[in-house]
Amino acid sequence: MAEAARPVAAAEGRAPLVSLRGVGKRFATGTEALRDVSFDVGAGAFVSLLGPSGCGKSTILRLIAGLAEPSAGDIRWTGTANGARPADIGFVFQEPTLMPWATVFDNVRLPLRLRGEGKSAVRDRVMATLRRVGLEAFAAAYPRELSGGMKMRVSLARALIVEPQLLLMDEPFAALDEITRSRLDEDLLALWQAERWTVVFVTHSVFESAYLSERILVMMPRPGRIAADIAVGAPYPRDAAYRTSPAYNAVCREASAALDAAMAGELAR
Repeated sequence: MAEAARPVAAAEGRAPLVSLRGVGKRFATGTEALRDVSFDVGAGAFVSLLGPSGCGKSTILRLIAGLAEPSAGDIRWTGTANGARPADIGFVFQEPTLMPWATVFDNVRLPLRLRGEGKSAVRDRVMATLRRVGLEAFAAAYPRELSGGMKMRVSLARALIVEPQLLLMDEPFAALDEITRSRLDEDLLALWQAERWTVVFVTHSVFESAYLSERILVMMPRPGRIAADIAVGAPYPRDAAYRTSPAYNAVCREASAALDAAMAGELAR
Protein backbone atom coordinates (compact mmCIF):
# COMPACT_ATOMS: atom_id res chain seq x y z
CA MET A 1 0.00 0.00 0.00
CA ALA A 2 1.31 3.45 -0.92
CA GLU A 3 2.23 5.82 1.87
CA ALA A 4 -0.57 8.27 2.69
CA ALA A 5 -0.09 11.78 1.39
CA ARG A 6 0.95 14.35 3.94
CA PRO A 7 -1.96 16.73 4.66
CA VAL A 8 -1.54 20.20 3.22
CA ALA A 9 -1.73 22.54 6.20
CA ALA A 10 -4.05 25.47 6.67
CA ALA A 11 -2.53 28.94 6.54
CA GLU A 12 -0.06 29.58 9.33
CA GLY A 13 -1.74 30.68 12.56
CA ARG A 14 -5.26 30.03 11.23
CA ALA A 15 -7.33 27.17 12.60
CA PRO A 16 -8.80 24.88 9.93
CA LEU A 17 -12.49 25.02 9.16
CA VAL A 18 -12.52 21.80 7.15
CA SER A 19 -9.96 19.02 6.72
CA LEU A 20 -9.82 16.30 4.09
CA ARG A 21 -7.96 13.16 5.10
CA GLY A 22 -7.10 10.45 2.59
CA VAL A 23 -10.17 11.24 0.52
CA GLY A 24 -10.83 9.12 -2.54
CA LYS A 25 -13.75 8.97 -4.92
CA ARG A 26 -14.60 6.16 -7.32
CA PHE A 27 -17.81 6.41 -9.32
CA ALA A 28 -20.17 3.55 -10.07
CA THR A 29 -18.71 3.36 -13.57
CA GLY A 30 -15.37 2.41 -12.06
CA THR A 31 -13.72 5.76 -12.78
CA GLU A 32 -11.37 6.79 -9.99
CA ALA A 33 -11.72 10.56 -9.76
CA LEU A 34 -9.70 11.19 -6.58
CA ARG A 35 -7.06 9.28 -4.65
CA ASP A 36 -5.68 10.01 -1.18
CA VAL A 37 -6.45 13.73 -1.13
CA SER A 38 -5.51 15.42 2.15
CA PHE A 39 -5.52 19.13 2.92
CA ASP A 40 -6.83 21.69 5.41
CA VAL A 41 -8.69 24.90 4.65
CA GLY A 42 -8.24 27.59 7.26
CA ALA A 43 -11.21 29.58 8.51
CA GLY A 44 -11.45 32.78 6.49
CA ALA A 45 -8.93 31.57 3.89
CA PHE A 46 -9.07 31.94 0.11
CA VAL A 47 -7.80 28.68 -1.39
CA SER A 48 -7.78 27.83 -5.09
CA LEU A 49 -7.75 24.36 -6.61
CA LEU A 50 -5.79 24.64 -9.85
CA GLY A 51 -5.64 21.87 -12.42
CA PRO A 52 -6.69 20.62 -15.84
CA SER A 53 -10.23 19.59 -16.69
CA GLY A 54 -11.10 16.16 -15.33
CA CYS A 55 -8.62 16.16 -12.43
CA GLY A 56 -11.33 16.07 -9.75
CA LYS A 57 -11.50 19.73 -8.70
CA SER A 58 -15.28 19.92 -8.99
CA THR A 59 -15.63 16.54 -7.30
CA ILE A 60 -13.79 17.89 -4.26
CA LEU A 61 -16.24 20.79 -4.02
CA ARG A 62 -19.21 18.44 -4.23
CA LEU A 63 -17.77 16.25 -1.48
CA ILE A 64 -17.16 19.24 0.77
CA ALA A 65 -20.71 20.48 0.13
CA GLY A 66 -22.19 17.08 0.95
CA LEU A 67 -23.59 16.63 -2.56
CA ALA A 68 -21.65 13.35 -2.80
CA GLU A 69 -19.88 11.04 -0.38
CA PRO A 70 -16.22 9.97 -0.51
CA SER A 71 -15.41 6.38 -1.34
CA ALA A 72 -12.42 6.50 1.00
CA GLY A 73 -11.11 8.77 3.73
CA ASP A 74 -13.15 11.39 5.53
CA ILE A 75 -13.98 15.08 5.71
CA ARG A 76 -13.72 16.65 9.14
CA TRP A 77 -15.34 19.91 10.18
CA THR A 78 -12.97 21.05 12.88
CA GLY A 79 -14.12 24.66 12.90
CA THR A 80 -17.85 24.16 13.46
CA ALA A 81 -20.08 23.35 16.41
CA ASN A 82 -20.16 19.61 17.16
CA GLY A 83 -17.99 18.94 14.11
CA ALA A 84 -21.01 19.08 11.81
CA ARG A 85 -21.05 20.36 8.24
CA PRO A 86 -22.36 23.95 8.36
CA ALA A 87 -25.82 24.52 6.94
CA ASP A 88 -24.81 27.89 5.50
CA ILE A 89 -22.61 26.76 2.60
CA GLY A 90 -22.85 28.84 -0.56
CA PHE A 91 -22.16 27.14 -3.91
CA VAL A 92 -21.57 28.98 -7.19
CA PHE A 93 -21.56 26.59 -10.15
CA GLN A 94 -19.91 26.90 -13.56
CA GLU A 95 -23.23 27.97 -15.08
CA PRO A 96 -25.55 30.51 -13.42
CA THR A 97 -28.48 27.99 -13.44
CA LEU A 98 -31.03 30.76 -13.02
CA MET A 99 -34.78 30.24 -13.30
CA PRO A 100 -35.63 31.99 -16.60
CA TRP A 101 -39.24 32.66 -15.57
CA ALA A 102 -38.23 34.42 -12.32
CA THR A 103 -36.92 37.92 -11.76
CA VAL A 104 -33.46 38.62 -10.43
CA PHE A 105 -35.03 39.31 -7.03
CA ASP A 106 -36.81 35.96 -6.95
CA ASN A 107 -33.77 34.06 -8.19
CA VAL A 108 -31.71 35.48 -5.34
CA ARG A 109 -34.53 34.87 -2.85
CA LEU A 110 -34.82 31.18 -3.77
CA PRO A 111 -32.71 29.72 -0.90
CA LEU A 112 -34.74 31.72 1.63
CA ARG A 113 -38.03 30.69 0.04
CA LEU A 114 -36.95 27.05 0.32
CA ARG A 115 -36.42 27.70 4.03
CA GLY A 116 -40.00 28.91 4.28
CA GLU A 117 -39.18 32.60 4.72
CA GLY A 118 -41.80 34.93 3.24
CA LYS A 119 -41.08 37.42 0.47
CA SER A 120 -41.94 40.53 2.44
CA ALA A 121 -39.83 39.40 5.40
CA VAL A 122 -36.67 39.04 3.31
CA ARG A 123 -37.13 41.94 0.87
CA ASP A 124 -34.59 44.23 2.55
CA ARG A 125 -32.10 41.39 2.86
CA VAL A 126 -32.38 40.46 -0.80
CA MET A 127 -32.04 44.05 -1.93
CA ALA A 128 -29.00 44.54 0.31
CA THR A 129 -27.38 41.47 -1.24
CA LEU A 130 -28.12 42.72 -4.76
CA ARG A 131 -26.56 46.03 -3.78
CA ARG A 132 -23.37 44.20 -2.72
CA VAL A 133 -22.96 42.71 -6.20
CA GLY A 134 -23.98 45.86 -8.06
CA LEU A 135 -27.40 44.68 -9.27
CA GLU A 136 -29.84 46.57 -7.09
CA ALA A 137 -31.22 48.38 -10.15
CA PHE A 138 -31.93 45.06 -11.89
CA ALA A 139 -34.07 43.42 -9.21
CA ALA A 140 -37.12 43.32 -11.52
CA ALA A 141 -35.20 42.14 -14.60
CA TYR A 142 -35.30 38.62 -16.02
CA PRO A 143 -32.24 36.50 -16.84
CA ARG A 144 -32.79 36.92 -20.59
CA GLU A 145 -32.23 40.65 -20.13
CA LEU A 146 -28.81 40.22 -18.48
CA SER A 147 -25.29 39.85 -19.80
CA GLY A 148 -23.22 36.79 -18.93
CA GLY A 149 -21.35 38.68 -16.23
CA MET A 150 -24.57 39.96 -14.69
CA LYS A 151 -26.00 36.44 -14.59
CA MET A 152 -22.94 35.29 -12.66
CA ARG A 153 -23.44 38.18 -10.24
CA VAL A 154 -27.00 36.96 -9.66
CA SER A 155 -25.66 33.45 -9.03
CA LEU A 156 -23.13 34.86 -6.57
CA ALA A 157 -25.82 36.89 -4.81
CA ARG A 158 -27.96 33.77 -4.46
CA ALA A 159 -25.03 32.03 -2.77
CA LEU A 160 -24.39 35.01 -0.49
CA ILE A 161 -28.00 35.42 0.61
CA VAL A 162 -27.56 32.56 3.10
CA GLU A 163 -24.64 34.47 4.69
CA PRO A 164 -22.30 31.53 4.14
CA GLN A 165 -19.54 30.47 6.44
CA LEU A 166 -18.04 28.67 3.45
CA LEU A 167 -18.30 29.70 -0.21
CA LEU A 168 -17.53 27.05 -2.85
CA MET A 169 -16.97 28.35 -6.38
CA ASP A 170 -16.63 26.02 -9.37
CA GLU A 171 -14.93 27.91 -12.23
CA PRO A 172 -17.66 30.56 -12.04
CA PHE A 173 -16.07 33.03 -14.46
CA ALA A 174 -14.45 30.64 -16.95
CA ALA A 175 -16.94 31.23 -19.78
CA LEU A 176 -16.73 35.02 -19.60
CA ASP A 177 -14.59 37.35 -21.66
CA GLU A 178 -11.28 38.40 -20.11
CA ILE A 179 -12.36 41.95 -19.25
CA THR A 180 -15.55 40.81 -17.48
CA ARG A 181 -13.68 38.01 -15.74
CA SER A 182 -11.03 40.39 -14.40
CA ARG A 183 -13.68 42.78 -13.11
CA LEU A 184 -15.56 39.97 -11.34
CA ASP A 185 -12.32 38.69 -9.81
CA GLU A 186 -11.72 42.17 -8.39
CA ASP A 187 -15.27 42.45 -7.07
CA LEU A 188 -15.09 38.98 -5.52
CA LEU A 189 -11.90 39.87 -3.66
CA ALA A 190 -13.44 43.10 -2.38
CA LEU A 191 -16.45 41.16 -1.04
CA TRP A 192 -14.22 38.50 0.53
CA GLN A 193 -12.05 41.08 2.26
CA ALA A 194 -15.15 42.74 3.68
CA GLU A 195 -16.90 39.55 4.82
CA ARG A 196 -14.07 37.03 5.29
CA TRP A 197 -15.98 33.92 4.36
CA THR A 198 -13.87 30.85 3.75
CA VAL A 199 -13.55 30.39 -0.02
CA VAL A 200 -12.55 27.31 -2.01
CA PHE A 201 -12.27 28.37 -5.64
CA VAL A 202 -11.84 25.99 -8.58
CA THR A 203 -10.04 27.27 -11.67
CA HIS A 204 -7.91 26.06 -14.55
CA SER A 205 -6.36 29.52 -14.93
CA VAL A 206 -2.89 30.06 -13.45
CA PHE A 207 -3.38 33.81 -13.73
CA GLU A 208 -6.71 33.84 -11.92
CA SER A 209 -5.42 31.65 -9.10
CA ALA A 210 -2.35 33.87 -8.64
CA TYR A 211 -4.52 36.98 -8.45
CA LEU A 212 -7.18 35.74 -6.06
CA SER A 213 -5.61 33.25 -3.72
CA GLU A 214 -3.77 33.04 -0.45
CA ARG A 215 -2.87 29.46 -1.36
CA ILE A 216 -2.94 27.50 -4.59
CA LEU A 217 -3.31 23.73 -4.46
CA VAL A 218 -2.11 22.30 -7.78
CA MET A 219 -3.74 19.02 -8.76
CA MET A 220 -2.46 16.09 -10.80
CA PRO A 221 -4.57 14.49 -13.53
CA ARG A 222 -6.98 11.66 -12.79
CA PRO A 223 -6.99 10.20 -10.30
CA GLY A 224 -6.79 13.66 -8.78
CA ARG A 225 -4.16 14.26 -6.10
CA ILE A 226 -2.57 17.35 -4.56
CA ALA A 227 0.74 17.87 -6.33
CA ALA A 228 1.87 21.20 -4.89
CA ASP A 229 0.90 23.76 -2.26
CA ILE A 230 1.89 27.30 -3.22
CA ALA A 231 1.65 30.16 -0.75
CA VAL A 232 0.83 33.52 -2.34
CA GLY A 233 2.49 36.04 -0.08
CA ALA A 234 1.22 39.20 -1.77
CA PRO A 235 -0.85 41.35 0.58
CA TYR A 236 -4.44 42.41 0.06
CA PRO A 237 -6.07 44.47 -1.31
CA ARG A 238 -4.87 43.56 -4.78
CA ASP A 239 -5.62 45.63 -7.85
CA ALA A 240 -4.69 45.99 -11.49
CA ALA A 241 -1.17 47.05 -10.54
CA TYR A 242 -0.60 43.71 -8.85
CA ARG A 243 -1.28 41.89 -12.14
CA THR A 244 1.86 43.47 -13.65
CA SER A 245 4.05 43.25 -10.55
CA PRO A 246 7.15 41.06 -10.15
CA ALA A 247 5.46 39.29 -7.22
CA TYR A 248 2.49 38.29 -9.37
CA ASN A 249 4.71 37.12 -12.20
CA ALA A 250 6.75 35.02 -9.77
CA VAL A 251 3.63 33.26 -8.47
CA CYS A 252 2.42 32.65 -12.02
CA ARG A 253 5.78 31.11 -12.95
CA GLU A 254 5.79 28.89 -9.87
CA ALA A 255 2.21 27.74 -10.42
CA SER A 256 2.82 27.14 -14.13
CA ALA A 257 5.92 25.07 -13.41
CA ALA A 258 4.09 23.03 -10.77
CA LEU A 259 1.17 22.44 -13.12
CA ASP A 260 3.47 21.39 -15.98
CA ALA A 261 5.30 18.99 -13.66
CA ALA A 262 2.04 17.58 -12.34
CA MET A 263 0.76 17.01 -15.87
CA ALA A 264 3.98 15.22 -16.75
CA GLY A 265 3.80 13.08 -13.62
CA GLU A 266 7.13 14.39 -12.36
CA LEU A 267 6.01 15.29 -8.83
CA ALA A 268 5.84 12.76 -6.03
CA ARG A 269 2.68 10.70 -6.10
